[in-house]
Amino acid sequence: MSRSANPSGRPSVVIVGAGPRGTGLLERIAANAPELYGDAPLDLHLVDPHPPGGGRIWRADQSSLLWMNSTAEDVTMFTDETVEQDGPVRPGPSLAEWARGVRAGEIPVASGPADAAAALGPRDFAGRRLQSAYLSWVYERSVAALPPRVAVHEHRRTAVRVSGSREGRQQVWLAGRPAPLLADLVVLTMGHLDAELPLEQRQLADFAARHGLTHLPPAFTADTDLSALRPGEPVLVRGFGLAFVDLMVLLTEGRGGSYTTGADGQLAYRPSGREPVLHVGSRRGVPYHSKIGYELDGERPPLPRFFGPEQVDALLARPGADLDFRRDIWPLIDKELGFAHYHRLFTAHPGRTRMNWPDFEEKYAAAGGAALQALVGAAVPDPADRLDLAALDHPLAGLRYPDGAALQEGLRGYVEADLARRHDPAHSPDLAVFLALLSVYGQLVRIGDRGPWWHGFFSYLASGPPGPRLRQLLALSRAGVVRFLGAGTTVTADERRGVFRAESASVPGESTEARALVEARLPEPTVAHTRDALLRTLYADGAATTRAGLLAVSAADGRVLDRSGRPHPRRFALGPHTDARSGGAFARPRTNAPAFRQNDATARALLAFLRDRAAPPVTLPVRRAPTTEESHAADQ
Repeated sequence: MSRSANPSGRPSVVIVGAGPRGTGLLERIAANAPELYGDAPLDLHLVDPHPPGGGRIWRADQSSLLWMNSTAEDVTMFTDETVEQDGPVRPGPSLAEWARGVRAGEIPVASGPADAAAALGPRDFAGRRLQSAYLSWVYERSVAALPPRVAVHEHRRTAVRVSGSREGRQQVWLAGRPAPLLADLVVLTMGHLDAELPLEQRQLADFAARHGLTHLPPAFTADTDLSALRPGEPVLVRGFGLAFVDLMVLLTEGRGGSYTTGADGQLAYRPSGREPVLHVGSRRGVPYHSKIGYELDGERPPLPRFFGPEQVDALLARPGADLDFRRDIWPLIDKELGFAHYHRLFTAHPGRTRMNWPDFEEKYAAAGGAALQALVGAAVPDPADRLDLAALDHPLAGLRYPDGAALQEGLRGYVEADLARRHDPAHSPDLAVFLALLSVYGQLVRIGDRGPWWHGFFSYLASGPPGPRLRQLLALSRAGVVRFLGAGTTVTADERRGVFRAESASVPGESTEARALVEARLPEPTVAHTRDALLRTLYADGAATTRAGLLAVSAADGRVLDRSGRPHPRRFALGPHTDARSGGAFARPRTNAPAFRQNDATARALLAFLRDRAAPPVTLPVRRAPTTEESHAADQ
């Protein structure tokens, strides 16, 4: 029998993943421990090869050019009174408030983060290095808030397997270490994961290897070696979301290019000569919508209205129902988003309507299909003021351009119009729809796996890049460094010519050849095809997955489900690899964030389990928490 890593017999919890999600769970353990666990001893083991707080995605050692895509005032790791939870609220600063505290000398941090914080305003987009410093501070604060007899142990290693019976302690095996960590409970908070290549990507990689081409598969852009993309050469890029924005930045400013502002206020790009030419396309053919550049004043839409707890209860109560997203759930979401849009239009911009709000609201609630369209047509005269989600999702549908030059002009006009609209309070119904999207996501976590379309649609409308990034995109387009491919982009391997070939529905008959292809998107977080050994063995040992390949967990507390639907009493999981994915480990303040609710429920389940199975008190002296050097020495 292997020697245990914690032979004292003290109760222990192993948290695999010490990034924002693991840190948020730690904060909730600290908040709930006085009520549920008292001053009993406990070992918390955090397993992650990357530093705690930021983890892999938000680590400090990435390019200073990379930004967050949320403003500083819209980022927090702390609960508030809007969060529906059983645990206590422990207020804490948003990123903007933390930066203000750093500037005032109230929060001590290292000189680098302090310098960056000094220049950060509430509506600014922080660099990821600064967010890493904030997350590290949150982690240290959460550790300090734990009861005195709770010890935190950091293990800068990778967890590769979890074993153990449902009734007994679990063994968590770490890479390069012969003895496992023994745990009463295990929580997986591993964030975004690498994946094995699907068939199409394997075929493209094989084609590239045979012809001496460059193929970069889906990956976290900051981890990707871009050195094979040579100056001046055409590069096909498939994907127009945030991964593309990072790629764009690293291959332009990251290679010495710069921007200037002309007398007309237009941004211009000055190439360094080291940039490749990026030919970018996607299913939609357009970038994600710009972040909204104003705040909502006046009355907020009263959400939820058509997709809230009552409607979710009814969906879940259907006997033996196999819920279909498009048939059963989407109509309710469509109604909810429309309600938020028209509530704002009628209450904030009544001059653009032909009906008073109470009358419209009553008729809107009862109408559907053609009757709803007729109602909106009669009450909202300008089509630009009507919400058309299908048109938003497919903005280039049916549009055809005579040639590539016309497409470039057309898409620059589209991006310019999007920037103008998303920064004009006259279009504040857009912000109301954004708030409704957050509300919908908060309800959907109870239902589970929604399939990939919803998450992509949400990200496209609600999680796009900062406005300045799209202004840079326009400058790069005018400079010829970025060229648009259009909608319905397809990439094929041309065996005869030994190149990748891209075509799109937007410019029929035209194609673009290149010797390099970049898939600018994250891998799909499927358990069956992840490169993470722990999740693969968990799946092989009987853990359930959804139709989309996500790890199935209990909506109540995140317990991992087996294939018969039984929750494991000792194993939990939170994050994007589960069917309770919640849109992010941190959130906007005062939005009842799903991740915060999940963290609280899981923390309380952990503490209640340990309390109910508490062993006789152990009186051995315990250090508060080891230093990093001590922890590293213990791992040898």
